[in-house]
Amino acid sequence: MPSTLYFNGTILTMDAQNSSPEAVLTEGNRIQAVGAEADLRARMPADAQERDLQGCTLMPAFIDPHGHFPDPGFIRLFRVDLSSPPLGDCRQMAQALDRLREKVRATPEGEWVMGVLFDNTSILEGRMPTRAELDDVSRGHPIWVIHASGHNGVANSAALEKRGVNSHTPDPDGGRFGRDPKTGALTGLIEGLSAMGEMGDTDFLIDRERFWQGFDACRDEYLIHGVTYAQNAWASQNMLDHFASLPVDQDPGIDIELLPVGSLEPELSKNWISTNWPGNPHFTLGPRKLFTDGAFQLQTAYLSAPYFKPANLDHPYGMIYTSQEQMDADVSKLHRMDLQIHCHCNGDAGAEMFIDAVEKVLQAYPREDHRHTIIHGQALRDDQLARMAQLGLTVSFFPAHIHYWGDRHYDTFLGPERSERISPAASAERFGVRYTIHNDASVTPTRPIHLAHCAVNRKSVSGRLLGEDQKISVLSALRAQTIDAAWQVFKEDQRGSIEPGKVADFVVLSRNPLNAPEHLPDTRVLETIRNGQSVFAATPAEQEIEHTQ
Repeated sequence: MPSTLYFNGTILTMDAQNSSPEAVLTEGNRIQAVGAEADLRARMPADAQERDLQGCTLMPAFIDPHGHFPDPGFIRLFRVDLSSPPLGDCRQMAQALDRLREKVRATPEGEWVMGVLFDNTSILEGRMPTRAELDDVSRGHPIWVIHASGHNGVANSAALEKRGVNSHTPDPDGGRFGRDPKTGALTGLIEGLSAMGEMGDTDFLIDRERFWQGFDACRDEYLIHGVTYAQNAWASQNMLDHFASLPVDQDPGIDIELLPVGSLEPELSKNWISTNWPGNPHFTLGPRKLFTDGAFQLQTAYLSAPYFKPANLDHPYGMIYTSQEQMDADVSKLHRMDLQIHCHCNGDAGAEMFIDAVEKVLQAYPREDHRHTIIHGQALRDDQLARMAQLGLTVSFFPAHIHYWGDRHYDTFLGPERSERISPAASAERFGVRYTIHNDASVTPTRPIHLAHCAVNRKSVSGRLLGEDQKISVLSALRAQTIDAAWQVFKEDQRGSIEPGKVADFVVLSRNPLNAPEHLPDTRVLETIRNGQSVFAATPAEQEIEHTQ
């Protein structure tokens, strides 16, 4: 591969000094040098290509710090999208049921129909569908409608039978089967990962052929938005087997960090990896994943104080997915195996469980630079951030919630006071806790520029400002999706900044995002470069539109 000189634009390196050099020189798939244009021209090969940025901005390609690749591709190709505004256009229950009926008509009897991204807080009726409503759509097809958060769903009678659940089935630890309070009959509602079982996995109903079809669709979407390093943050054994089917010498077109389910250990490391993992360099086995609680939209995130307007008076603090004893045991097991841990903790009480477990294991088995990570951490308190700093914990925030669900956090979930602190990134900075930000695709779509806007401007979909003092700078929001995201999974020596020796993964933006933070949403990805080669470019017409805006 030839060398390429990038010049005549703003270059944001995201290095330790946040330097902005005149030019970048690459050789093949690596960055060779950064610095003054004249210096780089003097050392570049005679056959080097020249790339005039024409005043646009070059920065490192985006890294997804937490998501579920390739789930968005599965949704696009194989499932029924039931998302409501502002994500979609399904506004009332009748529309959702009609879309399921349409899928039923196109699906042979006996085969599954799966609806996704249903949000009870956005639909007109303000509730999940019922078992009876789904039975009315079809009794000859198992139907499963999973919530947008991925933490509960509703099944029709055929799907409950497939799941092996009846009115006598006891609730599992960390999960519930919905029951009529008078008769005890199943309502079809299934809450929590333990209760959903494989129906809660993102690869549910996905065979090998469908996996790679969804993979390609998801890859193309990510590259359009400048993401070259994605993440699958709940890799079941089936999911790992799908990824392992790629030959070791084949480039899938995107790089992926895989987070195996924590309960697969230690068998995964002792048995499966050594014999079944081919070692494709584009797929990395990373941290192991744990859970403490659920989702805010379902009021199953575990809080230390009740929800502002509890939907379930029997569980006003949310739902705990595990016991403290089990969390302690799981954290100890993984930590002692020298593995990194990412733990889903939405509520502050859920986060407390993980922080306590990490503190205990570090006292017994000290380990420098473990980088154990709280995922979401949406309700973290200052006292918790102080402890995290002492313990070396890091966090990946979910500021897209501010835009999509901020109004409901304000008036229903957390109330006016606590909602001002949702995803408290500025507080994390003040306490010295290094953090990233994520979209958790497919909960919200992977859109790095919009995600930065959510963290910088903190506006709900209605325009309500949530937490002026929790705003962060544009630079912080971009670093949280580049070099800090690389650091969080021990990849900072390989990617995440424009420095010599690192992979030549770049994104070309239509404008300098550091200027006028309020105009961040107007910033567009014009080109994505992976391993020194262009893998997405806006059409000339699209680029002309950007330059005239």
